[in-house]
Amino acid sequence: MKLHGKGRVLPGIAALAAGAFALASPLAAQEKLTIATFGGSFLDAVKSCHIPVFEKATGAAVETVLGNSVQHAASVRAMGASSDYDVVYIDDSAAMQLKAENLLHPLDRAVLASAEELDPRAFGPDDAFVVFMTGATAIAYNPEMVETPPSSWRDLFDEAYKGQVAIGDVTGTAGWQFLLAVNRMEGGSPEDVTPGIDAIRPLAQDAVVQYTQADQLLALFARGEVAMAPWYPDRAGSAADEGLPIAIAYPEEGAVGIRPTLLIPEGSSQKELAAAFVDTVLSKEVQECFAETKYAGPINLKAELSEKAAAIVPNGATLESLWFLDPAVTSAQLPGWIDRWQREVAR
Repeated sequence: MKLHGKGRVLPGIAALAAGAFALASPLAAQEKLTIATFGGSFLDAVKSCHIPVFEKATGAAVETVLGNSVQHAASVRAMGASSDYDVVYIDDSAAMQLKAENLLHPLDRAVLASAEELDPRAFGPDDAFVVFMTGATAIAYNPEMVETPPSSWRDLFDEAYKGQVAIGDVTGTAGWQFLLAVNRMEGGSPEDVTPGIDAIRPLAQDAVVQYTQADQLLALFARGEVAMAPWYPDRAGSAADEGLPIAIAYPEEGAVGIRPTLLIPEGSSQKELAAAFVDTVLSKEVQECFAETKYAGPINLKAELSEKAAAIVPNGATLESLWFLDPAVTSAQLPGWIDRWQREVAR
């Protein structure tokens, strides 16, 4: 397959979206779609692969609002019946919370041209949201500082790297997933995270940073201040492409699988345009673009990967070893995890 360069509008997708939704009208040209998404290199890939195709197909303009999943969920909740957001990028546990609060507009598969090409597990309960990629929380490390690549979550606790480890704050996906991975390793359960809290507390006190936004780590890796951190393979791959000393390792206990989703808030006034945007993201060609640009595992089963992307994204053995948490359990327990973390771990 051909690789897709950043900013390139992929042939055929504009026509696909326009044909499916008939939105390339003078009215659409005057309309604006607001998407809540993640920042850093993720945003760069969204601007390269998702937005240009949609804008060309519809004539609508896209505005982005940045934050993490917890922040986006709080905003959707606060805006309620009159949402400033039309499409939200968010992890599946936060999406489940919003569904339970009746804040989501169900997706209509009949108007999604790509629906039949997706992994059947992509759609959430009652089609309230849809997974658009497969990611993971694994171990990012600096090969200039770590001679032997890490093979276990326990390597982050190695005294040799004391004061050289960064961890995510529990309000971000990497933060609570690392907590759950360590908690499981220490014999805990989602209902009892005491073993994980106790194990991580001393590590957190010596951590270089408890990052709240994923790309906070970039400057630290560049300056050689971080040896290891629980982080995302897609972010690490993008950073390595920019010349930073970062590699990725999948721990033998299993990296934690991530299923980022797209949803349409019930309060959106642009539901038809929002559905067109979702369909653009799910299409084969755009999925391939995002996989090659952002190292994201595609959810469209017709998408193909280059050898380079396949070596970084959860794929084959690394995909099989991923530990996927039940989003219903996660959404129910997350407020308690955050409370415990803020009282017992946060500095």
